[in-house]
Amino acid sequence: METNTALRALGALSHESRLSAFRLLVQAGPDGMSVGELRERLDLPPATLSAHLNVLRAAALVHDQREGRVIRVRANYLQMNALLAYLTENCCGGAIACAPATACTPRRKGTRR
Repeated sequence: METNTALRALGALSHESRLSAFRLLVQAGPDGMSVGELRERLDLPPATLSAHLNVLRAAALVHDQREGRVIRVRANYLQMNALLAYLTENCCGGAIACAPATACTPRRKGTRR
């Protein structure tokens, strides 16, 4: 990951509502959440949530898909893992005891590990 990409992602997450939205989407797994459900969980006005989601989209931290009348938003786990790897790539000077955490690979609901 390039420094500018990391800065854009960190900037997007540097707001309480955006961080909360992203964390909820990460928790939701690969199925994501509808924008309406996310709005209810965060208790934000629609226009405010839309603006926050636009910032997260611009940082490639989330993506969405229209499903009929519903827009489903999902965390971009590849981008999240790339950011975590970027932040920890030189952790403790590369000492084994301080190796970065493994990447998050969520599974769809109903699938076995």
